[in-house]
Amino acid sequence: MSTDTRTIRITGEPQRRYAHQVVDRIVTGGERVWEIVVRPHEDKRTLDQNAKLWACCSDIAEQVEWHGRYLKKEDWKQIFVAALKGQDAVPGINGGFVVLGGSSRNLRKREFIDLLDIIQAFGADHGVEWSERAANVFDEYEVAA
Repeated sequence: MSTDTRTIRITGEPQRRYAHQVVDRIVTGGERVWEIVVRPHEDKRTLDQNAKLWACCSDIAEQVEWHGRYLKKEDWKQIFVAALKGQDAVPGINGGFVVLGGSSRNLRKREFIDLLDIIQAFGADHGVEWSERAANVFDEYEVAA
């Protein structure tokens, strides 16, 4: 058996049997130690949720002047993710600031809904007129909640 890490998502009996076969092939003894972790799969955000995030950030980028300038939608995404996660900003080496750990890559569905709540509140406070795509995002999540 290879030393590569392997993740098996068990969605039915065939995957359960395969996982069992993988475990049965593990050779014990010697210096090699194996670790097997079994945990429920957490739902990650969907591609549709991701598209909705970008629609909202685009509206804000086009309409909100922030500290004397208009930011890119990518910058707004970082600002909102930092607000969601309570992240810190530290002085950068060129005199600016850097947000630490500002990725949305591993957000779960519930965290993503919280992120959209932050964005909607910010937009309301700053008079953003949502595009049809972004407005539909908020309508959809209000119904889901």
